[in-house]
Amino acid sequence: MSTEHNASDNAKSPDSTPTGAAYYALGVLTIVYSFNFIDRQLLAILQESIKADLGLKDSHLGLLTGFAFAAFYVTAGIPIARWADRANRRNIVALAVFIWSFMTSISGLAQNFVQLLLARIGVGVGEAGGSPPSHSMISDIFPPQKRATAMGLYSSGVNIGILFGFLLGGWLNEFFGWRVAFVVVGMPGILLAIVVRFTLSEPKRGQSEARVASATQPSLTEVLSVLWNRPSFRFLSMGAALNAFAGYATANWTASFMIRSHGMTTGELGTWLAVILGLGGAVGVIAGGYISDKLGRSDKRWYMWMPTLALIVGLPFTVAAFTVDEKYTALMCLIIPGIVMNSYLGNVIAMTHGLVGLSMRATASAVLFFIINIIGLGLGPWSVGILSDALTPTLGASALGMALFYIVPPIMVLSALCFYGASHKLQKDLSLVPD
Repeated sequence: MSTEHNASDNAKSPDSTPTGAAYYALGVLTIVYSFNFIDRQLLAILQESIKADLGLKDSHLGLLTGFAFAAFYVTAGIPIARWADRANRRNIVALAVFIWSFMTSISGLAQNFVQLLLARIGVGVGEAGGSPPSHSMISDIFPPQKRATAMGLYSSGVNIGILFGFLLGGWLNEFFGWRVAFVVVGMPGILLAIVVRFTLSEPKRGQSEARVASATQPSLTEVLSVLWNRPSFRFLSMGAALNAFAGYATANWTASFMIRSHGMTTGELGTWLAVILGLGGAVGVIAGGYISDKLGRSDKRWYMWMPTLALIVGLPFTVAAFTVDEKYTALMCLIIPGIVMNSYLGNVIAMTHGLVGLSMRATASAVLFFIINIIGLGLGPWSVGILSDALTPTLGASALGMALFYIVPPIMVLSALCFYGASHKLQKDLSLVPD
């Protein structure tokens, strides 16, 4: 197995204060991640119009936003991450942005379900090349004691993307239709790919810790073995996957739920959800990483206690959001879950990187995201769509809300239990990683 060592003869101890270039790189990568979720989340606000235009069912929509997208996203993710652990990560990110943005734009040309499905598969394959190399770059430019904060800032791209996806998609759909929305939202990403390629530098692996990575890349089997032998990873990855299950189910179906159950238009609804799930969620994910870094200095278990508490706090509001009768009350109930639901992201990425060696980080991220996305993104939206179709003959327009009610809260409870389980194993597992 490959090892890493301290570079005492060749490098000075790393300065714990990141440079302006480090923050610029983090900012650009966060924008990249935002575009990732703008393109991904756009479909959620457009799906009622697409359903009517193409004659689809909820199970079709669940496939488009969930399993079909996730299956190709995670299948491509691990080989791309293996590439990123030995090649120029900056170039991989730039290529990925170009591919998914182009495929988003041509989604607007789809004339039937199969064509739209193929376009979304293309988006998924492109997006698979975004996060693992970005995670690896961030870990090389931010030291461990600041890493959850940096990963939290990066992960806020999820919510920034949701914000603009709902906001732009809602109003573009209302005035110009869903096809124009796909084209307009996808094209700027092609310019962003050029910015990444020509303004970011490829960081030296291990530079934030004055460590030198082995010249020999660990095999995928070695990486999987290390992760499997860390009980904390088994717990935290399942907690993250179940959290994502609840989060994707909520984010991908709330717009349709509010349209069907409360009669809202896409413009007004997109604005509400942009603020609640976008802006509120960005605050939550940044705060989650920052607070955990502060509290984690004295006790590493806070990295897992924080998402546990977040889920407990968000649970009653989630239940209320899908059961109250008045639309603005339902939207207000979504505020707290919107803030806390993604607060786990920076923590689980930072801890996953802390559990493996330098040359394993991109692959470890891909494994983590494989688990998160195949369970969370793959099954979350799809399961709600299937249950909604099953309940529609008896409940009509109320079926989707009840499907969300039956599925999301119990999954949140299971996620909290997994994160709490990870907290008991984390400190011991972190001590097993060589300095």
